[in-house]
This record gives sequence, structure tokens and C-alpha cells, in this order.
Amino acid sequence: MAVRDVNSVIDEPEVRGGTNQGLTPTETLVASLIGCTNVITQRIAHGMDVKIANLKVDAAGKFDRRGVSLEQEIEVPFPSIELNVAIRTDASEDQMAAMQADLQKFCPIAKVIRNSGTEITENWTVTPL
Repeated sequence: MAVRDVNSVIDEPEVRGGTNQGLTPTETLVASLIGCTNVITQRIAHGMDVKIANLKVDAAGKFDRRGVSLEQEIEVPFPSIELNVAIRTDASEDQMAAMQADLQKFCPIAKVIRNSGTEITENWTVTPL
């Protein structure tokens, strides 16, 4: 699949009939949330004149596979996703609180996921520069 001038592969593992050449659709969704969290946090920090030396985002989700297994329609396939954000920054506590609040306002992927009924929990580990 081509988007702009970039090629991307969304696939399934071989055991599920794919070629294992890329992330699965559900992995792509979670990866999008990680990427959006990273990009929007960086933009917010830049706008606040806050330096980020390192930003790492990991995610773990509860996924109800009955839908993708065609067993049962599932309204909220991801009941919860936990984001673990480790940041090394010169931001003050107040600036960090503002960045976290703005992230929830402006990350479009998180907004779509939250509005679908998924609870997103953010765990922040802040290390000062």
C-alpha cells in the first residue's frame, strides 16, 4: 500500500494465511497510537520551548480476539490500552501536566480510540535533564 511517497505493508502472520511481511491491522492501530503520542508530544514540547532529550512510548492492550476470529461481534475490541511514556526533558512539573493535558486534546488517534470505548491509561516516567 502506498501513502504519499511511502510504501507500507499490513499483513498477517503465515499461520493466519499472511506472508508475515508487516504488522497486522490491529498491531498497526496500536503502532499508530504510539506514533501519534510521540509526534504530538514533540510538537507540544516544541511549542512550549521545552527540550526533550529522549522520548520512548510503549503500549500494551487487552484485545478481545473473538471478533477477528469471527466468533462474535465485539463492540469494543480493545477494552483498554496502557501507554508507558518515558521522557527525559527540562520541563517543569506544571509544563509536564500541560503537555499531558494537551496530548489528550490533540492526538487524533487517541481521540478516535477513546471515543470507540477503549480506556487509555497513560503512565509517565519523567527524568529531568
